[in-house]
Amino acid sequence: MAATKTRAPGFHCVECGWTSIKWVGRCGECQAWGTVEEVGAPVGRTIAAGRIERPAVPIGEVDLTQASARSTGVGELDRVLGGGLVRGSVVLVAGEPGIGKSTLLLDVAARAARDGDEGGRTVLYISGEESAAQVRGRADRIGAIAERLYLSAETDLATVLAHIDRLSPDLVVVDSVQTITSTAVEGAAGNVSQVREVAAALINRAKSAGIAMLLVGHVTKDGSIAGPRALEHLVDVVLAFDGDRHSRLRLVRAVKNRYGPTDEVGCFDLSDTGIVGLDDPSGLFLSSRHITVPGTCATVTLEGRRPLVTEVQALVTESQQSVARRTSVGLDSARVAMVAAVLHRRAGLPMLKSDAYVSTVGGVRITEPASDLAVAIAITSAMLDEAVPHTLLAIGEVGLSGEIRPAVGVSRRLTEAARLGFTVAVVPQGAMRDITPPSTIEVLEAAHLTHAIAEFRRRLPPSAEVVPIRPLLH
Repeated sequence: MAATKTRAPGFHCVECGWTSIKWVGRCGECQAWGTVEEVGAPVGRTIAAGRIERPAVPIGEVDLTQASARSTGVGELDRVLGGGLVRGSVVLVAGEPGIGKSTLLLDVAARAARDGDEGGRTVLYISGEESAAQVRGRADRIGAIAERLYLSAETDLATVLAHIDRLSPDLVVVDSVQTITSTAVEGAAGNVSQVREVAAALINRAKSAGIAMLLVGHVTKDGSIAGPRALEHLVDVVLAFDGDRHSRLRLVRAVKNRYGPTDEVGCFDLSDTGIVGLDDPSGLFLSSRHITVPGTCATVTLEGRRPLVTEVQALVTESQQSVARRTSVGLDSARVAMVAAVLHRRAGLPMLKSDAYVSTVGGVRITEPASDLAVAIAITSAMLDEAVPHTLLAIGEVGLSGEIRPAVGVSRRLTEAARLGFTVAVVPQGAMRDITPPSTIEVLEAAHLTHAIAEFRRRLPPSAEVVPIRPLLH
């Protein structure tokens, strides 16, 4: 009799499907930990058809009111969400520790419990990180006390689901999903299996009961959301909460949004008394405009679709080292070093033996290349000790040959600049094609970096002493 061959059990990654003949702690494909599970011998299964509880309907007859958003009471958060929270939606809010996630969501929970029909909505706040007394202390400090806001400090998934079934709330806040554990899964709180099981159970309850749910998520040291990647796929909205810990400004961005845009940004001011939305945050990024000093230049950046007027400051000093320093705060250091090199080679500024320190005002971080021209003018102003007029701003990307490249959204940028009282704007040549600028702002188009520098120097006060540099600028 021939020997019967049996298939040895293998292992595969539940995240990406990578297979292995033996168990390993880390997937060899996606490098995720704890996702490799054993796969038994293949067994053919037949699933019988089940009973249809909700028959399929023509797509034109689907009730759109089920996907209508309801305001959270916080305008800046509504802006990012696309109007508010939708019944049955699950929103994941991720950010670094101490950035203000719990403060914001506690404020949203209190507003939802106070506002709405019949005195407000029923809101359940689950705290898995802090005790009930700690959350109550924060609520007193920020004024988040509401009669229909219920608080529970729990870390067991079964108990959390029991609270939801008993209260039947309209909104549930879970802070955080990494602290909740399920007895059906082995492992400590926060590991991949626990987070996947807890998130799946909470999302299933939110969808079946029509409950809007806000989940707080931790982030790793590289800024990504902790836990399985599937967590971001399961939820409807992923919000990234970030900001400088030494600044009061906080920004909320939508990384994923099934109910609205992903290019909106919400601005908040975090203080000891709570967190407040900023409808007009541009004032935070400008220093006093009554005093004109060398080394400053304003620009307009786009955070999503939102224009923000920011100010770039520069300080240039003689270097005491063999290699000049290039230090930046709030800007990409590589781009600052590149702009300094272009100024030296293409505009004739003696930057080779000069230290340059460049910073933004108000703790804002600028990442887009459209701020290059403002950085270049600020460094030039500091080098020549000539103050840029406080009503002038610059928009444009600087190339390695010194040319000024176009920027997107020039019309929105100029409208915001005119609203804040700026009267002169230096933009790339050709940027105003098919665009009508505001009547209160004069637009100067420059093709090269030297042209832009000449335009700002031409507007110096008559009493200012003009320091000549390489004739290329004239």
